[in-house]
Amino acid sequence: MVVKFLDLKKQYLSIKEEIDSAIFRVIENSAFIGGDEVLRFEEEFSAFLGGGVRTLGVGNGTDALEIAIQSLNLPQGGEVLIPANTFVATAEAVVRNGLKVVFVDCGQDYTLDISDLESKITPACVAIVAVHLYGQSARMNEILKLAKNYGLKVIEDCAQSHGATYNGEKVGTFGDIGAFSFYPGKNLGAFGDGGMIVSRDSLLLRRCREIAHHGGLKKYEHNIVGRNSRLDSIQAAILRVKLRYLESWNARRREIAGLYLEALRGLPNIALPEVKESCVCVWHLFVIRSLKRQALREALQREGIEYGLHYPLSLPNTPAYSKVAFVRETACKNATLWQDEILSLPMGEHLENEEAQRVVEVLKDALCG
Repeated sequence: MVVKFLDLKKQYLSIKEEIDSAIFRVIENSAFIGGDEVLRFEEEFSAFLGGGVRTLGVGNGTDALEIAIQSLNLPQGGEVLIPANTFVATAEAVVRNGLKVVFVDCGQDYTLDISDLESKITPACVAIVAVHLYGQSARMNEILKLAKNYGLKVIEDCAQSHGATYNGEKVGTFGDIGAFSFYPGKNLGAFGDGGMIVSRDSLLLRRCREIAHHGGLKKYEHNIVGRNSRLDSIQAAILRVKLRYLESWNARRREIAGLYLEALRGLPNIALPEVKESCVCVWHLFVIRSLKRQALREALQREGIEYGLHYPLSLPNTPAYSKVAFVRETACKNATLWQDEILSLPMGEHLENEEAQRVVEVLKDALCG
C-alpha cells in the first residue's frame, strides 16, 4: 500500500459535489475572466486574513511576488535580502525587477536567521523578503524592527503558509505587501495556477492592479507599461469552495504533525522541526534532518512511502545563482549543510493515523537498526 506524499484526488472526492457545482456555475454564466467569482474570492480571502488587508488575484504565485516587488518602485540595482533556503521563485521575482539578491542563512526553524540578516544589511539594501517557510511564520517582530531601523520595505512570501499566524495575526498582514500562491499542492490550492497579492496600502494595491492589467484599470487604458496576470474565474470558484475547508484541513495537518513529533522525539540521528511559541504552524511540509538521509530514503521507498526534498540545493549553490554578478558573496552555513540532510515526510489532511504511524515505524527501524 502506497502512502502518498499528497493526495489531491482524495481531497477532490471529499468535496466533489461542491467543486463540480462551482465549475459548472462559471461555465453556465460564461464569465471566464474576472467577474463575480474573482471579486467574491478576493473579498472572502481578505476577510479570512483579517487585519484590514485588501487583495488582488493574479495568474500565479511567482507573478504575485514579482508584481508586488515592482509596485514598491525600489531603486534599480538595490539589494534585497532573501532566505538561502526557499523556492527559486523568491529569487526570480527579485532579479526580474532589476534588483540584486543577497542570501541570508536560515535558523533552526528554517526561516530567516535574524543575526545573519542584520549582519548583511548595507546602505545598498532596499528590502527584505520574509518567507514563511514550510507553514511557519518568519520572526516578524525582529524583521519589522530591522526594517524600520534601516528604512527597508518588507515583502511577505506566504506561498506555503495559508492560515499560519504569528502572535495571533495571520501572515500576509505584517509587511508592506505580501504574496500567496494557489499552486495545486498548497494548503489552499487551485486546479491549476493562481496567486494573490495582499496589502493594507490601497494605493500600492491599485498600482499592482495596473501592472497586472496591461498598465491600466480599464480596458484600453494604459497608464504604465504593464503585463497580463489574472486569476481566472474557474480557479476562483474552486478556491472559494476550498477556502471554507482550509481551517479544518490545517487542523488535521497539525494533528499529523503532532503524531510525528511525539513518536519521533528522542530518536538518534534525527532533527525534528521546531515551532516558535509565537506561531501557529499550518505544516505545509513536515521537514526532518538526518545524517542518515539516504538510508531513510531507501527505507521509505522500499515500503511504498512517498517523500520529498525541500530543497535539494540551497539557492546560493544552484547554477543560476552561484556564479552571477548580481549575487553578493555570502556565507549561508546552515542552508548549505542542511541541504544534504533535509527530508520531507508525507503531510496533509489526506493521511490516516495508520498511514502516519507506518511512516514512523519505517523511520524508527532505519534510524535505530
